[in-house]
Amino acid sequence: MLPTRSLRAEGRDEDIVTLTDADAPEMLALATLTEPGPFLARTHAMGTFLGIRVNGRLAAMAGERFRFPGHTELSGVCTHPDFRGRGLARRLSTAVATRIEARGERPFLHAWKTNMAAIALYGSLGFELREEVDVAVLEREGSTLTSGTSVLS
Repeated sequence: MLPTRSLRAEGRDEDIVTLTDADAPEMLALATLTEPGPFLARTHAMGTFLGIRVNGRLAAMAGERFRFPGHTELSGVCTHPDFRGRGLARRLSTAVATRIEARGERPFLHAWKTNMAAIALYGSLGFELREEVDVAVLEREGSTLTSGTSVLS
C-alpha cells in the first residue's frame, strides 16, 4: 500500500519514544502477541521503531524495516489488546511515515489480507492498495512454514 497524500503527524507526540535494543524483548513479546507480520528478535535493528508506553508498559509500536531507493517500509505496527481503541497505532503510523517523508522518501506498507482493522486504519491515513501478492514466510528447520498467504501491498 502506498500513500495517496502526504502524511503529517497529528496531535501530541510527547509520549512517543524511540525504542532501543533495551526494549527488544518487550517489542518481540508485543509482536508475538499481536502478529503484525514477520517480526523476529532483531527486526527492531532494521530501522527506527517508535513506541508509546502506558504506565511503563509498551502499549503500541511502529517502525521501519525494508528499504529500497526512495522508499522505506512502515512495519511492525501493533497495539496491545489492553490499549486498543485509543488511536495509538494511528499516531505511531503517522509519526513513522512523517519521519520517512522528511528524509525525502516515500513510505509503503503491507497488510495481511485478513487484517481488516489494519487495512481500514491505513486507508483512513491515505494509503491505497497497489497490488495483492502471495508470500511465503520461511523459518529455520524445526519451525513452521507459512506459504501462499495473501497480503495487500
